[in-house]
Amino acid sequence: VQLQASGGGLVQAGGSLRLSCAVFGRTVRNYVMGWFRQAPGKEREFVGAISTSSGLIIYAGAVKGRFTISGDSAKNTVYLQMNSLKPEDTAVYYCAFKYGVTPQRTGYDFWGQGTQVTVSS
Repeated sequence: VQLQASGGGLVQAGGSLRLSCAVFGRTVRNYVMGWFRQAPGKEREFVGAISTSSGLIIYAGAVKGRFTISGDSAKNTVYLQMNSLKPEDTAVYYCAFKYGVTPQRTGYDFWGQGTQVTVSS
């Protein structure tokens, strides 16, 4: 399984960005895609995750109400729509893949390369 993340960039505070994560390789019908981020000098943190089978989505409290995760099963692609961005959202964003049906914060098997999101004040 390989993941390819894209869509990062520079945006002003209050703006929006949409990240994409395409899944390549041998996959199964039911899997979970997660989004994580890592700011300079900080540990990687969970952003949210979606189950491709149930559609269940979970979010971290810091992004709930501003970020939206969605998926396109036909394209094997998951999206992270980020609205009302804040400077503290600046980080490298990673997508991750795990087998299973329940979105969770841990236990991911494969990771994308990361895409930089920078929010200016």
